[in-house]
Amino acid sequence: MTITQLQYVLAVAEYQNFTLAAQKSHVTQPTLSMQVQKLEDELDVLIFDRGKKPITTTEVGQKIVEQAKNIVNEAERIKDIVDQDKGFIGGEFTLGIIPTIMPTLLPMFLKTFIKRYPNVNLIIREQNTDQLIRNLQDGHLDAAIAATPLEIEFIKERPLYYEPFVGYVPKNHRLAKKEKIGAEDLDISDILLLRDGHCFREGVINLCHASKDLRKEHFQLQSGSFETLINLADEGLGMTLLPYLNTLELDKAKRTNLRHFDKPTPAREVSLIYHKNELKIQITDAIKEVISGIVRGAIAFQDVKIISPLNKK
Repeated sequence: MTITQLQYVLAVAEYQNFTLAAQKSHVTQPTLSMQVQKLEDELDVLIFDRGKKPITTTEVGQKIVEQAKNIVNEAERIKDIVDQDKGFIGGEFTLGIIPTIMPTLLPMFLKTFIKRYPNVNLIIREQNTDQLIRNLQDGHLDAAIAATPLEIEFIKERPLYYEPFVGYVPKNHRLAKKEKIGAEDLDISDILLLRDGHCFREGVINLCHASKDLRKEHFQLQSGSFETLINLADEGLGMTLLPYLNTLELDKAKRTNLRHFDKPTPAREVSLIYHKNELKIQITDAIKEVISGIVRGAIAFQDVKIISPLNKK
């Protein structure tokens, strides 16, 4: 039994197809199939039911897959131990970031991180929170940046910063004459929201203490773009709420439409999240150090109230 064989087993279990598993493992399909067969012969069991489409694991095969995950993770941990002992920070690292954070945060820290840690091959993927959680569990991401708390048993959360919500109130809106706004001023029926699936949308709904089942009288909007929400607000179709960092690049005319909240300011907690097995923790620590240092200078708000991104029933 070899670690490579176990890695091939995990690939087949995930993709439920020998050809696709071989492609993802960067080997030929006959090579992967032969190694899986050798392991089955050695153990004298069938790990996969090849008669079904897609391929499924047998009952004993599922138990083997679960144990294989532990063994492969522990084998990778050995390399981590050596790297940490040598003080080496490098290698491939896959980082996921949710869409409402990626456009503002990535330009702030990426150049500094690359310059400071040139031996790290950073692979960045934009994914929603549900995708991040699945990929952290399956080992396809080493870490991720998301709105928290998530309250998931296998995930560790390390807060990076607290990002205030800011109102974008066009000149013809009922709140336009207010210098500051409060949660009690908000009416969910005239707030333009991101499409379902975005945690910032859930945060706004929770801030307004509203139901998830929302309807617009004349239109339904499905957008993942804050720019779209701003443009629609300018057309008199409502107001919207923005994360603070998204307001920094607005032009002077649009900035006059911003309204900050009374204290305590509603805010989202943005954290670096990763699997509790803590693989490649030295790179995770380096990312946290760089981001925390840079964002600390951009967000100086105090006295915030964290708004949960979790669905409220």
